[in-house]
Amino acid sequence: MYLIGLIRWPHNNKSRSGRPYVYSPTVILRCLVVRIWFRLDSNRALHEYLAMDLWYNKKVMKVCGLSRIPSRRTFDRRMATISNDIKNRITAMGELFVREKIIDPSVISADGTLMKAKGFVWHKSSMEQGLVPRSGIDTDARWGFSHTKGWIFGYKLHLISSTGSIIVPLAADFTTANIPDNQMYNILTASLPVTIIKRILFMSADPGYDDHELYDLSNSMEFRLVCPIKRYKNTSEERIKLIEFYESNVGQSIYSLRSTSIEPLIGHIKSAFRIDPVPVRGYDKVCAIVMLSVLLYQLLVYYNCKTDRDNPMAIKYMLAT
Repeated sequence: MYLIGLIRWPHNNKSRSGRPYVYSPTVILRCLVVRIWFRLDSNRALHEYLAMDLWYNKKVMKVCGLSRIPSRRTFDRRMATISNDIKNRITAMGELFVREKIIDPSVISADGTLMKAKGFVWHKSSMEQGLVPRSGIDTDARWGFSHTKGWIFGYKLHLISSTGSIIVPLAADFTTANIPDNQMYNILTASLPVTIIKRILFMSADPGYDDHELYDLSNSMEFRLVCPIKRYKNTSEERIKLIEFYESNVGQSIYSLRSTSIEPLIGHIKSAFRIDPVPVRGYDKVCAIVMLSVLLYQLLVYYNCKTDRDNPMAIKYMLAT
């Protein structure tokens, strides 16, 4: 919790109308981290936890930077608007890992993962008619398809991560499940700091990123996108060169890093923070919880690195059970 206040976070340059915040974004972030850390299932439970007249709860409240406890509605309102701030902080944490030479960003990886919505599914026939047949359906969620899981009604987390001995997210974004991975590639890569982009040599990704526009975008940023490429009857010479590199020993070595980096990372985050299925309904709330989980993972790994733990990525024991 102290670490959250020590890190130099990016400033939000967008001006906002209305009264200034009573509670700063960092204070609200600390409070929401408490919710994730102790697996509290609602903002009401977070409010009640902070209000407990026990020495430890008072200590947590003090470390959050609170002199009085925000109302549950305050948490609800701020939770709906904090997602962009969390995305920027995730990117800042990724840059911090690189700047302090904890990771090497020369080879990184991109992927997206589906997460089931909370409650009942909303069938496409009812969705097209605008009918909500029963309560408990998250009407913000959408259908998405995975070759391993089939059709999923819910959301999607998009990540870029490091590879190597320490695996951490470098950038993250969040959408409904119907958004293809290749549509988020430009947004994810654009969010990476220049200090990281200049050091990237290769980006590994799955077949969902096999798109000539993404190859061109990667080349313009001076790194190579490596992913499985299909041969067609009249495959162009330019595409054949991509196929040859992917099938080479170097290409296969780069692509194989996915199985030891971003794929287990996604599973680790989902398992540690119990976000699949997601624990809340509504896009803004789900986005905040999922992105907070990614940020908290980064913070815990960074803390372990600074305290010389043998396995910095072992974080489950640090969370309340």
